[in-house]
Amino acid sequence: MGDYSGQLVPGSGQAERRDGALLVRKLSVGLMDNNVYVVADTHAGVGFVIDAAAEPDRIRAASEDLETIAVLQTHGHEDHVRAWDDLAREPGLEVWGHAGDADLFPHEPDRLLQHGEVLPFGAFEVEVIHTPGHTPGSLVYLVRADERPHLFTGDSLFPGGPGNTWGDEERFRLLMDGLKEKVFGQLPDETWVYPGHGDDTTLGDERPSIPEWEERGW
Repeated sequence: MGDYSGQLVPGSGQAERRDGALLVRKLSVGLMDNNVYVVADTHAGVGFVIDAAAEPDRIRAASEDLETIAVLQTHGHEDHVRAWDDLAREPGLEVWGHAGDADLFPHEPDRLLQHGEVLPFGAFEVEVIHTPGHTPGSLVYLVRADERPHLFTGDSLFPGGPGNTWGDEERFRLLMDGLKEKVFGQLPDETWVYPGHGDDTTLGDERPSIPEWEERGW
């Protein structure tokens, strides 16, 4: 894993980690400290970008040595899609996302993703997990590698709890049920969590706090 910590200063360079042939590059972009990830098989030289958030030139530079299949959107909030048009124009990337966020996306995605889909890239696969609550179409993306699973959670899970549901009890319950069933209930503690903003975490670091989150209720 090298010296990777998942901590970045907005506007700074990128962080990079490797797990066998899996490469993860992390960038912090835009005024809201959005994280963009490049996920690739280094042997095949192919991968995905996760979230077309902002600063398309930096996203292009971070992926220029790879064949990028598509941009995978975690959800459709404005701060996560500001580079959509630029990346669609140059280098001509498709953008994929969930139909539940159709009203939020600036355009219809080139491909609509569903829970349980598997997206191959080289020797690896991205597993699509639908975790509605923060938005109706929120997705998290799972890649299993040699040392651990890698989970890209958008705004569904952060260090310290689930994403914002704005005091809506039904949406909070929906998000928590999805996280408990599809994420914490299926994946081991060593799973590395790459959120849509800020620092990384692991499921093991967050798991003991689930009762506190449920009591807190946001």
